[in-house]
Amino acid sequence: MAGEIPDLIAEVRTGTGKGAARQARRESYVPGIVYGGGKEPLPLNFKYNYLLKSLKNGRFLSTLFNLKVEGQEDVRVICRAVQRDVVKDLPTHVDLMRLRRTSRINLFIHVNFENADKAPGLKRGGTLTVVRSEVELEVTAGDIPDHITVDLTGRQIGDVIHINDIELPAGAKPTINRNFVIANIAAPSGLRSEDNADGAE
Repeated sequence: MAGEIPDLIAEVRTGTGKGAARQARRESYVPGIVYGGGKEPLPLNFKYNYLLKSLKNGRFLSTLFNLKVEGQEDVRVICRAVQRDVVKDLPTHVDLMRLRRTSRINLFIHVNFENADKAPGLKRGGTLTVVRSEVELEVTAGDIPDHITVDLTGRQIGDVIHINDIELPAGAKPTINRNFVIANIAAPSGLRSEDNADGAE
């Protein structure tokens, strides 16, 4: 399970329609709605600066949030759309979807590297070059891994680690349907210089 699901704080928006949304924007809120999960849609307001900060953190559309609304039970949600002002590119409306524990979603999962001390290539001075520190996986909302692990035991200089080399958590699969590179062990710069010199001769 993921260690920390970030909170997303909102307030219930009284009234619906364009008038209520315009009023919310005048009061420095961004209107939104949460739907799905077998419940009625609920109109929401987000504090403008708070939402802008969350958007600037990145990957807002692929982050699982714990939605906190006063007077309501906390619920897991994912953002389905952020409407923006066409001129200023600032948020004007947010659509959230409630998730059941069985819902399938795409999330970026952190990659951990372990047993570097057992990699002969690193002991010889090789460098671990990380191509992807996060991988987008399709996972079940009720069983989100905190990370995936790359075991560096026995890895030599020149080894390339692909996604298919990693044992993924049960039920998780990459969103990209090809065997992409996660990392490699590059030769030490001195060794590369010698190789280049040999090639030149």
